[in-house]
Amino acid sequence: MLTIGELASYAGVTVRAVRHYHAKGLLPEPERDHSGYRSYDAGAVVELIKIRTLAEAGVPLARVRELLQADEAEFAAAVADIDRRLRAEIRERQRHRERIARLASGDKLALPPEVVEFLDRLRALGVDERIVQIERDGWIPLAAHSPERVPEWMARKREQIADPRLIDFYLTLGQALDRTDDDPRLVELADELAAYITQLADEQGEDYVDDADIEPPFAKLMDTLAFDTAPPARRLIQLLKERGWTGWTKLERVDPTRGTTGTRHEDTATQRSQR
Repeated sequence: MLTIGELASYAGVTVRAVRHYHAKGLLPEPERDHSGYRSYDAGAVVELIKIRTLAEAGVPLARVRELLQADEAEFAAAVADIDRRLRAEIRERQRHRERIARLASGDKLALPPEVVEFLDRLRALGVDERIVQIERDGWIPLAAHSPERVPEWMARKREQIADPRLIDFYLTLGQALDRTDDDPRLVELADELAAYITQLADEQGEDYVDDADIEPPFAKLMDTLAFDTAPPARRLIQLLKERGWTGWTKLERVDPTRGTTGTRHEDTATQRSQR
């Protein structure tokens, strides 16, 4: 006959686990000897090993009781069902491992390959890593929100970064991130950026400047993400607004004296009312 400690040792569990299985009604409590100690036989070892094996396989303890009482056919069917569930869990865990591997690879986390290629191209062109980070953090929600549009946007981005003036734009932005809000150079940078954007809009059209067609609430969310990453960018956008442009993710022309967008439409409406 075996003590509870010997039983636990032979079955590969703890004494606490044996007592837990007693409390759950999975392992019948044996008679106690004249000294008040539990005394187990070899059959208890076999039953405890069955319980341990099922529990370690992830079978809920309530189901363990059912399986221990099943006949051979029912037990085989239940084990087959458990095996299918475990294989499904293994596949899911493998997917989790793949996601973790992507996390370790930096930019590849939640980003399509063409976006990763674009970010690498910016680095190769000497764009400040903080600007690259802003781009990356913006593309993550954008790609998740509208994955079907990523190829279209990336085609436009590849076309744009072939223009040396756009690279100058990125480089100027990088300089702006090293300035304090009261730095006079920040005003000069705002002048340079406003001049570049205005020239580009006049040559290519305003649709070329704002080509993403992103809903304003989502654009505002992405702007906040950029400003949190690079606080000086917020002051730069304020200065740009005074020079006729507003927005970070979604650039729009504004009337700097009124701070409103769509001035061309308002002017047209005014002309109609005067006729």
